[in-house]
Amino acid sequence: MDELLAIMARLRDPATGCPWDVAQSFKSVAPYTLEEAYEVLDAIERGNLADLREELGDLLLQVVFHARIAEEQGAFDFGAVAAGIAEKLVRRHPHVFAQERLAGVQAQSRRWEEIKAAEKAARGQAADGEAGSVLDDVPLALPALARAAKLGRRAARIGFDWPDATGARDKVAEELAELDAARAGGEKADIEHELGDLLLAITSLARHLEVDPEAALRSANGRFAARFRHVERRARVTGASDVPTLEGYWQEAKAGERTKA
Repeated sequence: MDELLAIMARLRDPATGCPWDVAQSFKSVAPYTLEEAYEVLDAIERGNLADLREELGDLLLQVVFHARIAEEQGAFDFGAVAAGIAEKLVRRHPHVFAQERLAGVQAQSRRWEEIKAAEKAARGQAADGEAGSVLDDVPLALPALARAAKLGRRAARIGFDWPDATGARDKVAEELAELDAARAGGEKADIEHELGDLLLAITSLARHLEVDPEAALRSANGRFAARFRHVERRARVTGASDVPTLEGYWQEAKAGERTKA
């Protein structure tokens, strides 16, 4: 770790460092940080541990990069980052590091959220003296689908939720009907509005089904890509371009997935 920190310090040296590294800021590095996090996720989903080791290193570099920029500004350094997360882990796990006893995972999750809420209150995050919201620290920069799911989970904490998946499924049907009505009206803004509501309702259904909608969609994307490549291969051989034939190739690909399963 010391070697990595020393390398970053040298790369950022204004006199002898790398011009590209010296020119970077929090904002310019941020897209690379997000990209590296997704590459870690990709390696995990592919089950490739060699790639995972490399991608974790790339992600760690992003942390070191941001910490170095902060250190140069006199704000904090990597040691403060590490100490902060270590202290937070101990504080949020009293059932491990203190004498508190919790019965089961659900109780642990509730206690975790209680501690987070207390931390937030202590930091005085509410603006203008107003009471804070359970939604306050849901990052705006999250992918929209992931943010929708997290907003729903937060709202559910205070009881703003359906008691089971049936209510969530009914809401999906309701939003789909409203989308159909908007389509009939032909106003693009109304269609976009209702489609957004439908997507939001689907994330609520996913929560009740205990499915991560972001992961489910990534998996569906993978299936689509694999099936479409099969369609392309078959079409190149046969020269077919009509929709019924291409749909037949698509169904071949789906049948192949079931055979492999």
